[in-house]
Amino acid sequence: MQMTRPSDGGTGDTDVAGFELTPEQRRLRDEVREFADTVVAPAAYEYDTKRSLPYEIIAEMGRMGLFGLPFPVEYGGQGKDYLSLCLAVEQLGRVDQSIGVTLEAGVGLGAMPIYRSGTEEQKQEWLPMLARGEALAGFGLTEADAGSDASGTKTTAELRDGEWVINGSKQFITNSGSEITKLVTITAVTGESTRPDGSVKKELSAIIVPSGTPGFVAEPVYDKVGWHTSDTHPLTLTDVHVPEANLLGERGRGYANFLATLDEGRVAFAALCTGAAQGCLEEALRYAKSRNVFGRPIGSNQHIAFKLARMQARVHAARLAYYDACFKLMAGQPFKMEASIAKLMGSEAAMDNARDATQIFGGYGYLNENPVARHYRDSKILEIGEGTSEVQLMIISGALGLEA
Repeated sequence: MQMTRPSDGGTGDTDVAGFELTPEQRRLRDEVREFADTVVAPAAYEYDTKRSLPYEIIAEMGRMGLFGLPFPVEYGGQGKDYLSLCLAVEQLGRVDQSIGVTLEAGVGLGAMPIYRSGTEEQKQEWLPMLARGEALAGFGLTEADAGSDASGTKTTAELRDGEWVINGSKQFITNSGSEITKLVTITAVTGESTRPDGSVKKELSAIIVPSGTPGFVAEPVYDKVGWHTSDTHPLTLTDVHVPEANLLGERGRGYANFLATLDEGRVAFAALCTGAAQGCLEEALRYAKSRNVFGRPIGSNQHIAFKLARMQARVHAARLAYYDACFKLMAGQPFKMEASIAKLMGSEAAMDNARDATQIFGGYGYLNENPVARHYRDSKILEIGEGTSEVQLMIISGALGLEA
């Protein structure tokens, strides 16, 4: 893929050697960066305090085409590559992780399963509104006893007279109960078989459940430590009836398809992590240059300067890791391990940079109106969501031929 090296404009937000952006990708990155700085950042504290999704900002993101970046034009998308989505997520995540994850999950977990596994009819019905940002979709995998361990799935879907009858519950589902949520794709047990050793194997399938379907309830929003603006709910499904045609992909392939979705989604999630780490660096660097103590900027103290140097190193390594995974994804090469490395490194960079930025700010870093304080609260979930750090280590060690 032919590329050219962009200028970072003095922000430290640079490309990395071997993974340089095209002029079109640079323009997109810069456009989203300006939008993040002029529209998202000034409103972040207000909406964080209200704990509400800013629909006017989401609508503007839709008009910019951000929700449709990786989808073909025939489905209402922009026809761009996956790196373009990652660049947009990174820039939004710099100033507000909740807005960044709304885009990342809306595309990667909400719309992408339909694009990857859906029938032509399902794509035509759902993708245009999702790609335009007029609607959001959720990804219902996690349960009280299931998530990384699919064998714990208890939600069931029984086929009766041409309809799936679904019963169960889901937890921690992003974009699942907003005013513009139109569907949630859920995994459910659609059958069982007995293995030769006598153990039971669950058949897991994916099914599209439109919002407003009788029996489908988005329970009250969680009271979370961070990501206050992001829409996250537990779901209850009680005798929910949907057409047999709402099966997404092949019956019994639901979990396998969702695993592939998670691998791809982790690359964009790693971009979100990188953006958070970058945002902490930018805020801390600005403060270190402007805050004077004992007659000189605190950044002139070696222990502060070295702390900022480590923050820059983390950002650089995290960006390198997610670029590497993304380029392999776009080239059709195996990228599962690289996606896990990117997610692991990015989430640790975000958490470490948030801690260090808060320390540099001192008492001011502990005020919720300060972006680094929000990053400090928000970043912990980056080490948990879309596969915990422990899961990423299992995947990486497994790729090395080890059984942990």
